[in-house]
Amino acid sequence: MTELKFEELLEAGCHFGHLKRKWNPKMAPYIFKEHNGIHVIDLQKTIAKAEDAATALKQIAKSGKKVLFVATKKQAKEVVSEIAKSVDMPFVTERWPGGMLTNFTTIRKAVKKMNNLDQMMHDKAFDNISKRERLQIQRERAKLDKNLGSIADLNRLPSALFIIDINKEHIAVAEARRLNIPTFAIVDTNCNPDLIDFPVPANDDASKSIKAILKYMAEAIQEGLNERMLDKEANAAEAEGEEVVEEAPARREEGRARRPRKSAAKSEETKDAE
Repeated sequence: MTELKFEELLEAGCHFGHLKRKWNPKMAPYIFKEHNGIHVIDLQKTIAKAEDAATALKQIAKSGKKVLFVATKKQAKEVVSEIAKSVDMPFVTERWPGGMLTNFTTIRKAVKKMNNLDQMMHDKAFDNISKRERLQIQRERAKLDKNLGSIADLNRLPSALFIIDINKEHIAVAEARRLNIPTFAIVDTNCNPDLIDFPVPANDDASKSIKAILKYMAEAIQEGLNERMLDKEANAAEAEGEEVVEEAPARREEGRARRPRKSAAKSEETKDAE
């Protein structure tokens, strides 16, 4: 995992906070100073918190669990979808469906319905129904795909959430807290970091800032996935080696059973001679 550089964060504008009048006092430990009425975030603390978050995400990925990325604000959508896809993680960038976590079974039913519509559209009988019905099915499928297509492979509750702008995604934060799901987030100076398990103080409004933080997190997740793959291969090789070792003694025992004992054969010859 590469080190998060101070200059890189500075160039991406991660240090820019909100206006002083919009700040949340609980962000005081992460604020370096005030400049022209705007709070400046302490990037040294951003690096320290980002490293803690990356280490935790790496362990989650290594254990084979899923991290759900959440960002519905315009400047974060494209960045989040691109980075989440690169590490094969689910994401929500359109609208947070209320009850997505607390009422997960209903969401899974909607995903199942989307899959059923897919099958129907690929069936030959689909061409025989009226044009109006076909359009209705296609529109319904497009709507479901827009909201739920990115979480179609999420068969169980995610093991963690990574959120951009916890004020905007307050419903997602509340649901995760209710279910004791660990939360990671980029928190700006107008946010309450106490609501998040692994807060990373940084600018959550600029796409460059969001990308710089998420890129670092994605590297940690990818490293965890790579280590998981190596562990699987090592375990498979070890299991194969154990099988070979077990087979060898069995073959030796079988050979001994077939081979006549020389001492017994010699004793019989001496008896015949007498």
